Amino acid sequence: MNTAIKRLKLTGAVALSSLLAGVAAMPAANATEELNALVWCDHTDPALIEPFEKKFDVKVNLKEYEGTGSALAIVEQSQPGDWDVFVIDGVDVPRAIDADLLAPLPADELPLDDIFPELRLESSLMRDGKLYAVSEKFGYNTVSFNKTKVDAADMKDMTVLWSDAYKGRIAVYDYYLPVIGMVAVGLGKKTSELTADDLPEIKETLFKIKDNAKLVGEVVSSQTAIATGEVDILVGGGEWVTAGLSADKPELDWILPDQGGVRWSQSIGVFKDSKRKELATEFVKYIVSPEGQARLATSSCYWAMPANAKAGAELTDQQKAALRWDDQEAYLKNAQMYPAPDAELDAAMQDLWTEFLQH
Repeated sequence: MNTAIKRLKLTGAVALSSLLAGVAAMPAANATEELNALVWCDHTDPALIEPFEKKFDVKVNLKEYEGTGSALAIVEQSQPGDWDVFVIDGVDVPRAIDADLLAPLPADELPLDDIFPELRLESSLMRDGKLYAVSEKFGYNTVSFNKTKVDAADMKDMTVLWSDAYKGRIAVYDYYLPVIGMVAVGLGKKTSELTADDLPEIKETLFKIKDNAKLVGEVVSSQTAIATGEVDILVGGGEWVTAGLSADKPELDWILPDQGGVRWSQSIGVFKDSKRKELATEFVKYIVSPEGQARLATSSCYWAMPANAKAGAELTDQQKAALRWDDQEAYLKNAQMYPAPDAELDAAMQDLWTEFLQH
């Protein structure tokens, strides 16, 4: 996603988000000002954007991108000041700071105390005492399942995935970092401390999962498989797979096993060269407000957890249940960040994943 955006697009939502992006990009006849934002697809939902536009008499022009590298290429090809707001994977914020792309945010004007402590990420989002981005949304790569066909108690133990209890009923999300991270957590390892010495045991376990799997697929095919009943379990799934489908498919659920899972997060900041920094900062403030957070969490492109703990007051009971709102305190304590390997270890992990796919 950037690994995240690739991870999060849902079945049918790809086409829908493109449509919504087109709608969101239509010029507003009466807007007195414009704001340009590089975003992920969840920010293109008119239900999220229109309240801000109306309040500030502004047209928000949204450009959806996939991958931090793609965003940086867009910025490089643009003129200074072309972009105002930047939505970016939390782990990539230091990269944007190093590139001198982001302006400091007024920390005293943001609800930082309301952000879940685990999402404040000072080491990534701050530099020399200045705040350059704020977490806005997060979620997990863990286990999604059909609770009418699978014993939910079984899903609390990740080792079930590499037993033969559900052989032939499993799909695996085809992205190496979260799934390798999941397996590492299931084996009692810390994702932040993985080395090449851990890979043989991870490989052995991955191959056991592959032996049990009916398919390995990218976002759309893996979500389609569990939504249509082709499989009953999705390894690497999470709220991003099932929460947005909960109204139509209440049998689909997700859980963090007792061993834990891996957590992703996305952040929002203001471009240093923006000519509309004050308005861009107001947009950031809106997105991380409880109202903005609830709309972002349940965006038509994909659902995930709001970073602001007070957003729960703006969510319905059905939305909170689908997001497992009441489990978040425990989940956050029991989830680890994505593995962040150096170039050598990353290459070894990708080689391992290629072997897994070919197994």
